[in-house]
Amino acid sequence: MSSDTSVPEVPPAGEAQEPPAPACVMSFNASDASGAGGLAGDVSTIAAMGAHVLPVTTAIVMRDTAEVFDSQALDPDLIVEQARGILEDVTLSAWKVGFLGSAEGVSAVAEIISDYPDVPLVAYLPSLSWIDDDELQPYLDAFRELILPAAEVLIGNHKTLTDFLLPEWDSERPASARELAVAAAEHGTRFVLVTGIALAAKGTEQYIDNVLASPQGALTGEKFERFEAAFVGAGDTLSAALAALLAAGSDLQAAVGEALTFLDNSLDAGFRPGMGNIVPDRFFWALPPAEEGEAVEGEGAEPPAEGDEPKGGVPRRVH
Repeated sequence: MSSDTSVPEVPPAGEAQEPPAPACVMSFNASDASGAGGLAGDVSTIAAMGAHVLPVTTAIVMRDTAEVFDSQALDPDLIVEQARGILEDVTLSAWKVGFLGSAEGVSAVAEIISDYPDVPLVAYLPSLSWIDDDELQPYLDAFRELILPAAEVLIGNHKTLTDFLLPEWDSERPASARELAVAAAEHGTRFVLVTGIALAAKGTEQYIDNVLASPQGALTGEKFERFEAAFVGAGDTLSAALAALLAAGSDLQAAVGEALTFLDNSLDAGFRPGMGNIVPDRFFWALPPAEEGEAVEGEGAEPPAEGDEPKGGVPRRVH
């Protein structure tokens, strides 16, 4: 009869043990020099949520805080080399996919993701109205065929997702979140998180809804009050926050609620670094409390001409 008498190694006195590493999220996204969205937005958001980001550049986007001027996709081989090098070294807990630059870039990223089927994927589809039609359609087709089958959650503005998932929709009634989820499920996506769903005005107040849905129906969400202000980078903030929470092991519905709350607070503390729109402050929790009577930065801002957020008013969560 034998027994295991091994004793775990104890570090020598005075030698500190290394703390456990935070959950790691790999983000595939474009470099955005404004710092509002893209990889810069993902890095700050994921760090603020307590996770560690592994940023992989897929494209260079030329923009300011008001609009996008142009973009240059990276060679797919460069995307693969960036990702494969660090994946051989670091244990991954979640993926976040943003703008992948080109149809070839989509294919390269999808091939990498396919090797890790158990890692949850949060896919964000921004408005890409600034891309030429001859490049946009192949990109969307590739995203639909290659990214959606691997996605746990697809996030996007209501109009963007309707145009993408239900291009033949011609009803006067807007598509519901459940209908969008049904369309996404046909390509393999389990859930959609639809933002910016217009709700009927109540008196002088206007509201929009943000809904997590499956093909069976709406699961959870938050109603926001609309104010006249415009932000850039909100979609990347929401999707990166959700990816970080899933990486840490949070339940999906709870994670969606926490990610929406994080987005609301980031917008509330948003700042205007230039002459364009307001950038979310993902480190709002590190700021000193505002002085009584201090003006809210976001109020009164003009809506953007183009961008990844809806035109007009900007949502603030109803408490």
